[in-house]
Amino acid sequence: MDIYQHFRKEEQPFIDQVLSWKEIVEQTFQSKLTDFLDPREQQIMEILLGNANEDIKSSMNGGGLTAERKRAVIAPFYEEVNEDTYQLTLLEATYQDKFIKLSHPDVMGAFLSLGIKRKKLGDIVVDGGLIQIIMAEEIAAYVQANLTSIKKATIQLDKKPLSSKIEAETNWIVADHTVSSLRLDAVLKEVYNISRKEAADYIKKLQVKVNYKVVEDSKFNLQEGDLLSLRGRGRSKLDKINGRTKKDKLRITTAILK
Repeated sequence: MDIYQHFRKEEQPFIDQVLSWKEIVEQTFQSKLTDFLDPREQQIMEILLGNANEDIKSSMNGGGLTAERKRAVIAPFYEEVNEDTYQLTLLEATYQDKFIKLSHPDVMGAFLSLGIKRKKLGDIVVDGGLIQIIMAEEIAAYVQANLTSIKKATIQLDKKPLSSKIEAETNWIVADHTVSSLRLDAVLKEVYNISRKEAADYIKKLQVKVNYKVVEDSKFNLQEGDLLSLRGRGRSKLDKINGRTKKDKLRITTAILK
């Protein structure tokens, strides 16, 4: 059976990467620690390795119960995997939020300006004058030494135990819709209560992501489980496809993050 038929063409390189990791662990009996994976990559990895065989095991950790981005470990079945295995570091700083307003994109931009790749970065929390950044242990000292300001805020990042990470509150509002198709513009229209033209304009302006990647085509067909984001309107997901109506339209269940 062709394993690729269950995934999109653009996901094939990551599928090949996961299968390569699996093969190396099986052949060398040495564990593999990945960089941070986004939720879609985690989902693909779980599908591929969930019932792989009895010789290896896989698990993920992002530094907290509600972590979105996670590092994965693929290991021989007998190898012990604990929190230290994931090599995560939590750095924390405070700033005067009464005078300076910082956002998640501000912190992300400052981090990336150091020349470090996104895959080395986990979740970011910006909350009431507090900044928390989860990252790969191997870059933590460099980030501490070089990330000393964000916009007009001077900061000092200190290492904290993972147990002190602020857990993000997630509140998904579920709703049922009827759509003419699973085209991206048609689903965006229903989820965000906008016109089809507005949805197409957002897509054309590169303001829409599917599974954390910008999609430029309004005709892009969504699949069950896809994660969406619309700049300025937040995140959502296509939870379920519930079949067709008598008029041959599609019944779907979506959820939007409030």
